[in-house]
Formats: sequence, C-alpha cells, structure tokens
Amino acid sequence: MLALVVLVGVGSQWLAWRLRVPAIVLMLVAGLLMGPVFGVISPAQHFGPLLQPIVAAAVAIILFDGGLSLNLHELREAGPGVRRLVLLVAPISWILGALAGHYVAGLAWPVAFLFAGILVVTGPTVIMPLLRHARLQPRVASLLKWEGIVNDPIGALLAVLVFEFLSVAHTAVSLGEASTRLLITVAVVAVVSFLIGRGMIMLFNRGHAPEYLRSAVLLSVVLGCYVVANALYHETGLLAVTVLGMTLANGGLVGLAEVRRFKESLATLLLASVFVLLTASLRLDDIMSLDPRALAFVAVMLFLVRPASVWLGTIGAGLPWQERALVGWIAPRGIVAVAVTGLFAPALVGLGHADASRLVPLAFAMVFATVILHGFSIVTLGRRLGLADAGGTSVLILGASPWSVDLARALTDVGLDATIADPSRHRLRTARLAGVSTYFGEVLSEAAFWQMEVSRFDYLLAVTDNDAYNALACAQFAPEIGRNRVMRLKHAESEAAHRTTIALDGGLLTIGNGDYDLLVQRSREGWTFSRTKLTETYGLERYLQDRPAAAELFAVAHPSGRVQFLAGDDSLDAAAGDVILAFTPAKIATDSKAKHNKQADSHST
Repeated sequence: MLALVVLVGVGSQWLAWRLRVPAIVLMLVAGLLMGPVFGVISPAQHFGPLLQPIVAAAVAIILFDGGLSLNLHELREAGPGVRRLVLLVAPISWILGALAGHYVAGLAWPVAFLFAGILVVTGPTVIMPLLRHARLQPRVASLLKWEGIVNDPIGALLAVLVFEFLSVAHTAVSLGEASTRLLITVAVVAVVSFLIGRGMIMLFNRGHAPEYLRSAVLLSVVLGCYVVANALYHETGLLAVTVLGMTLANGGLVGLAEVRRFKESLATLLLASVFVLLTASLRLDDIMSLDPRALAFVAVMLFLVRPASVWLGTIGAGLPWQERALVGWIAPRGIVAVAVTGLFAPALVGLGHADASRLVPLAFAMVFATVILHGFSIVTLGRRLGLADAGGTSVLILGASPWSVDLARALTDVGLDATIADPSRHRLRTARLAGVSTYFGEVLSEAAFWQMEVSRFDYLLAVTDNDAYNALACAQFAPEIGRNRVMRLKHAESEAAHRTTIALDGGLLTIGNGDYDLLVQRSREGWTFSRTKLTETYGLERYLQDRPAAAELFAVAHPSGRVQFLAGDDSLDAAAGDVILAFTPAKIATDSKAKHNKQADSHST
C-alpha cells in the first residue's frame, strides 16, 4: 500500500506535467478515487498507529525544506512589494481569516486562529506552475512567487506557535503562565536548533563530511533535530526543523544549491505521498459535512479576506492597481496547507477542541476552490489587466554577438519572445539598438535566476564563446526549463576535448560545423537568418530542393507559437504555415526569397 501511494502520487505529478494542469488537482482526484470512492486504500486501517508518525516526519522534512528557502538576504533584495506581502499582508490575512473562521465557519477562537495561520500559506508548489503557464510580467510574477516561497514556512510557523500556545495553555493555570512557558519553550527550541545548524555548517564547510554523504547526513540531522525537540517539549519538532532550515539558508553553507535540490526532490516525493494519504483518509461523511457555513467561509476567504488584505497591506507601496488586483485574487493554497492541517487537527481534538475535526475537509475545500478558480482565471485576468504576454514561446539566449542578435531578431519577427543575456554592457549594445530584449548580469548567479524569472522561458540557447560556460549554464538551467530544452553551441574543438568538458544536461545546438568565431565571421561577411514560410504549394520538399548547400537549417517556427530548434541529428519536420529559419549568405538569402516570391506570384496568376 505504501508503494501504491508513492506510485500514485508521483504518477499524478508526472501526468499533470504532461497535461499542463496543476498537479494538486490530479492528486486530489486520485486520492478520492482510491479512498472514499472505491475503497482501494484505507490509511487508518492499513497503516494503523504508524499513520500519524509517517505524516509527522514527512511534514517535518517539508517544513525544513521551506525554511531552507527562506533566505533573509534574498528577501531584502526582493523589493518593497514582496516585503509588504510578507510583513503586512500575511498578519492581516491571519487576523481576518481568524475572524472569518469564527463568525462564518463557526470555529472556536483557538481553532480559528490556528487554521487561519495555516491558510496564510499560498504554496510555491502550486503557484510556480501557474506562473509558468500565465507568463505574467516580471514584477507581478516576482510578487506572487516570493510570497509563496516566504509565506510557506511563515504560515506553518504561525500554526506551530498557536498550537504550542494551546498545548501549554491546556496545562497552565493562567494566561500569563501559558505565555511565559510558551516564550521559554520557543527560545529553548530555537537556540538548540540554531546551534545544531551552526554545527552542521562548520562540519560541511571544513570538509569533515564527504560530498557523497552530505545529503544523507543532513537528512539524519533533520529527523534527529525533530525528535530531540519533541523530547524536550511536546510537539515542538516542527518549529525546530523550520529554524534549522533558516539557519542553514542564512549561515553561509557551502554547496547550499546541491542541498536544496536534494531536499526539493525529497519534499516533492513526500508531499505527493502525504497528500494522497490524507485525501484517501477522507470519508464520504467528511465531504458531506461541508455545510453552507463551510462554503460561505471559502467564499469569504476568496472574495473578501484575500483582496482586503492585499489592498490594505500594499497602501503606499507604489504598486499599480492592476497588480494589486491580480495579487489580491491569486492565492492558491497547496499541499503544505493540507499536510499541516492533517497533522494538527487530530492533536487539537485530543486537546479537547472537538470542532477541529472539521479542519481537514475545510482545508481540502480551500485547496480545491483556489486551485480551480485561480488556475483557470490567472491567464485571462492577467491579459485583461495588461500584466501577461499574449502567449508564444520564450527563448533565453546566453551570449551577445552579431549573429546571436540576428537570431533573436529573426525569432522575434516570427512571433516568438527572445531575450539575450550577457554580463557585458558593450556586447549588449548591438542588441539594444536592434530592439531586442536584453538582460545585463551574470546569469549563473542566484540573484539573476530570480530577477530574470527563469520559469517563464521555454528554451535556453547557450551560445557564448566559452564551451565550458555553455555546458555549465545548461546544467544549471536544465532542472527548471527541461533537459530537452537547453542547448549549447557546438564548438570546433576535437571530440576528445568535448568528452573532457563539463557534462551538460541538454542537447547540442548544431549550426553547420562552425564554432563561435566562424559564426561571428560569417555574420560580418553578410550572413543572416532567412525566414521562409511554407505554403500548400511551396512545401518542405520544394524548400529542401531550392535550399542552397551553404544555408544551415536552424529552427522551425509553428503558427501556434511553438518552435523546434534543430539540434544534433534532429530531422526537419515542417508543414504548411510553418516558418523555417536558416543561417544563409546574404546574396543567397535574397535570391532564394525572390525566387520564392516569383513562384508564389506565378501560382496566384
């Protein structure tokens, strides 16, 4: 059953990637079908007393991953709008959400405050796929993305603190005693977690742990920190692992990027499994318990609490009303909200809060409503507000040179979005004069990764004069863009030299047998990118017959906005309406275009 849960969770994410839909929707459907609908799995029956520890350990690793993404320096560099969303909008959402939970949903005040803290989480696992699909403008996309990244651990931390207060207050004599004990508990746990984090940084940075054991050691320490904190004070482990992740993120840990990639992969696996488990744990009675008050609560959170929080929190932030309106609507809740709710709800029931049993169905209702409504409206609303591109493929070109500028201009002429990135302002001058979108900076830096909004690009073409740099760029961007969508320029070194170059995670973009210097030389000699549109009468076969031997095929642009770059031994596949880009000597390109126009005019006559 555990293998089945993992297979269904990961399979749902893969299928969602293929269908370009939010993964959480398919996981929700899969969990409902496996659990309450067909009864294939009953988590409480199959896992028994192990179910709660499994969920708790998974949530601990998920929150550690969230803390690991909370870099305070990056938050300071993110801009005033993001800081407003974190420092003002989140607390306002918490308070307004608690009011809605008490007066609309009918929850007791303690349960309402805890649930409102959980719902502060907007979820990067949900918002990032939506941003890739919506192609919003960089600033508004940055606002939504950073809110999801930062609020992920903050919302869970609010819920942890409220739960700790309720746990302490359950045995305390007075409110003052409960507050004092809570402060002592939080201080002790935070100090212990901080010291463990500093110890891990010293261990790794001084080379006392081999590279191949870093991830395994770190995972062991996370679980150990969780257990030690729970042993010191009941249910403080989640707070401890969150502080541990923040310590590592801000303490100068060497190789943090590799650690993050491992933790992201592990967290993705655990998120999928836990979500399917919790969904399968639902009963039909739980789903039917969503009375009109619960539905009204969801509506109030969507249409009143979120917009009001954003509008109040961004007063004076210098954001246009269009951006405030879009951010005020888009706030999809994700798997973290469900996972944390599934962990705390039974514990709250054990503390005597019977209405906490309603939290899990409410959390699922919020997730389903926000994912469906926000997922299907973000593109339309973004375009109507003038904050989204009209669509089409977006290409990032690394390296500004005469021929790459010509390439970017050709891609733009056929309706694609092309951006040239280079750390030299001098080399970018030609691109700026040609009206091509540019980015000045070192793209391999983490700051550039966020500033460029890499998730909006469909392809990466690494075409600098440095083969090792091109390979490194492909390796770094492959996990975000896709391994089959990052390509580098073929250089003229020997095959043996290529084998010793940094391993690249992508294709090999081939333009004839030339290297960077030859392409630049040809560009100076008048070579240019020709654009030939195929028709019903002038198809691919006729084009290949007319194509001069010197012309090098490069790409095929489809009317739908997609593009196919010809890498390696790729075969040319084009039909009527497609545009073929080829790097061609100027005179041949002119003669070929004139011949094509003459044939088209003759056919028309």
